[in-house]
Amino acid sequence: MTFLQELETCRGQVEEALAGYFQADVPQKYLLDAMRYSLLAGGKRVRAVLVLKFCEAAGGKADAAMPLACAVEMLHTYSLIHDDLPCMDNDDLRRGKPTNHKVYGEMTATLAGDSLQAAAFETILSADLPGEVRAECALTLAQAVGPLGMCGGQQLDKEGESQTFSLEQVAYMNGLKTGCLLRAACEMGVLAAGLPKDSPQAGAARAYADAIGLAFQIRDDMLNVTSTAQTMGKPVGNDAVLRKSTYVSLLGLEGCRERVTRLTAQAQEAIDPVFAHPAFLQELAGYLSERQM
Repeated sequence: MTFLQELETCRGQVEEALAGYFQADVPQKYLLDAMRYSLLAGGKRVRAVLVLKFCEAAGGKADAAMPLACAVEMLHTYSLIHDDLPCMDNDDLRRGKPTNHKVYGEMTATLAGDSLQAAAFETILSADLPGEVRAECALTLAQAVGPLGMCGGQQLDKEGESQTFSLEQVAYMNGLKTGCLLRAACEMGVLAAGLPKDSPQAGAARAYADAIGLAFQIRDDMLNVTSTAQTMGKPVGNDAVLRKSTYVSLLGLEGCRERVTRLTAQAQEAIDPVFAHPAFLQELAGYLSERQM
């Protein structure tokens, strides 16, 4: 099986698992429909794939980690719904479709995001894994998305629309906003395999995640300049309009390309001596560095 075939197989398994959630026939079904609308709207499923593949690389079974992969996708989807709200980025398009609040209204969209966040932790804590593993995974995800993680990064990002940030400040902000959730996904995969948080495999997973997380955001900033809304499935060019400090504004496109190449190599090297079969994850790092959407 080629890398791309394996990636699509893994994504398909994630999609199938996600489709099984939030189908109850209850009076508040409109809320469940809003949750499913965004959860099943597509996307790269990178975070879910990282959970599953790091679990396999650490000697575990992907099936056991699937609830964790779904939980990470629920959490990520919640953040996208809230990011698109008028009080945040006020976007009309996400993944080529109208944003949640454009379809279901601001109130239901807000509650859909809230509910997906709660469901993510319910899903982890209900997984068929040892209790200590469930607790460690829930703690890992909670720390990744709180004020010292993703939400804190979003706060700094919005403040940055009226400020000039240094390269170090942009890196710190994006490390929280984007990197923390990617790191949690990689680390949760290792934990699901039964290895402790202080194991060499968990350390290598964090190093890999830190490198691809930074490369991922740099690539995102590049695509905001070079791509189109049709290709991306969301607005582009808004960073320049808002005069935000980005990697492109600070490094230029060529500087960004060089840094993405260097970070991708760092990610690949971080896992090479620790995991017996790192090839898929190494190819994934390269694939993400060249993504077009």
